[in-house]
Amino acid sequence: MAIDVEVNGKSCSIVADPNTPLLWVIREELRLTGTKFGCGIGACGACSVHIDGEIIRSCRIPVGSVAGKTITTIEGIAALNGALHPVQKAWIDAQVPQCGYCQSGQIMAAVALIKKTGRPTPAHIDEAMTNICRCGTYPRIRQAILAATGQAAAAAQGDS
Repeated sequence: MAIDVEVNGKSCSIVADPNTPLLWVIREELRLTGTKFGCGIGACGACSVHIDGEIIRSCRIPVGSVAGKTITTIEGIAALNGALHPVQKAWIDAQVPQCGYCQSGQIMAAVALIKKTGRPTPAHIDEAMTNICRCGTYPRIRQAILAATGQAAAAAQGDS
């Protein structure tokens, strides 16, 4: 069965069993390997992508349910000219990753949070960022999100 979707701004037709998890189609069929397999039960968030602008854990979504939708993976958030997304830039500046495995999912969750709230507070960040990082880089993740929204200086003053 062919499933028509838009992935990272490009139309494509996917031929797969409609019950196949979207994650496997993204990685194996579309060869977009930035989206990671972590737990397979939607708990860790390593597989996070945007579907029609909403953050979704792709390991739990059957590809048949995304027909006609717009999917954005980590490969699709940079500008068309190759410029990094502000969240990606902030991630690098804050030296967020240690092992890096969860970071594409973390970045996708952060981008969705900023899109939803505009300027999330530290409390919004703590509530919304439910992806798991085994390295424990949560303070740097918060710092990067605040920096990406221009709030890092204000947050640092509030910590003193």
